[in-house]
Amino acid sequence: MGIYERQRHLVPTGVWGEPFRLDADAVAMPLPLAAFPSVTVATPAPLDVVEPEAEEIKLGKRLLQAQQDDVPRMQEAPPSSDSFSHDDDDARPRDKVQRRLAQNREAARKSRLRKKAYIRNLETSRVKLAQLEQELIMARRQQHGAYGVGGGVAPPAAPVDPRVAAFELEYAHWVEEQSRQATELRAALQSHAPDVQLRVLVDAALAHYGALFQAKARAARSDAFFVLSGVWRSPAERFFLWIAGFRPSDLLKVLEPQLSPLMDHQASEVRKLQNTARQLEDALSQGMSKLQQTLVDTLMTVDVSPDGAGGGYAGQQMACAVGKLADLVDFVDKADHLRQQTLRNMHKILTPRQAARGLLALADYGQRLRALSSLWAARPREPA
Repeated sequence: MGIYERQRHLVPTGVWGEPFRLDADAVAMPLPLAAFPSVTVATPAPLDVVEPEAEEIKLGKRLLQAQQDDVPRMQEAPPSSDSFSHDDDDARPRDKVQRRLAQNREAARKSRLRKKAYIRNLETSRVKLAQLEQELIMARRQQHGAYGVGGGVAPPAAPVDPRVAAFELEYAHWVEEQSRQATELRAALQSHAPDVQLRVLVDAALAHYGALFQAKARAARSDAFFVLSGVWRSPAERFFLWIAGFRPSDLLKVLEPQLSPLMDHQASEVRKLQNTARQLEDALSQGMSKLQQTLVDTLMTVDVSPDGAGGGYAGQQMACAVGKLADLVDFVDKADHLRQQTLRNMHKILTPRQAARGLLALADYGQRLRALSSLWAARPREPA
């Protein structure tokens, strides 16, 4: 019995501390009976602890497998509340930026739609206004020319091109805008505004002149005689008219006293620009003179005899003369191009403050010419 009691005490708890885990080295081997001759061998009672070696190995494998199965479950544990809050904090700014970008895109789309609708309304209003102006001009012509010389009825007035009437209105608006820009230039110069602000005002004034040249080109394609006659300008302005506008060389003469003092290199560049403008003006003037002489020669060859002989040839000659008049549009375009290039080159030569003073002087000069025309129209007249 002592042997069995001794074996019972040698049972270890195992590596993991379980009472049923046995270590292979700790299993006691039974001693041979020859070592104890005096001991009576009795049938041993069954042990409730000692198990065969195969059972121990199986138990160890099961426990090792169970331990390995527990490792992934520990790794797949749900994240803590701190990780959730961190992800939420990162997601919220991204969602806010996305919403703001979507709102900006929608606002830009609506703004473009409003701009298109506004432009369509302006175009419709402009056409209606031109039609009303045309009707008003026709009514005035019919009122003043209802009866011709000697009591006879005058021929009906020629219809007015709506594009010509639209140009007259556009020029009136252009004069008002030029007056507003002149007020801004004067205030900026008096307040000693920085060059950056003056440069913005100067660029706006130059773009305003460009808009006038474009409008004039459209009107010239509709009626070149109307643009060249200058009836859309005041009488004093028409007195200084050269191919539907001012002479660039005369413009430089008007501006030069207002720009002093000029640096030496600026004065030299201004003189070169003035000489170039004068040469181009002479070339355009000679072209206009040749066109006039060509028209005179063409009209002098037309047979206008009362018997109507040579009517077919006369019609061809008149058609040829009308075709030559199409060159008038080209002269108007070239003259306006020369004016625009002169203004731009002056802007390159001058400083922003000098350019602002020059454009202000040019606007004041045109305003004085229009004021002179108003005074001339309001002068007292002798009774007829």
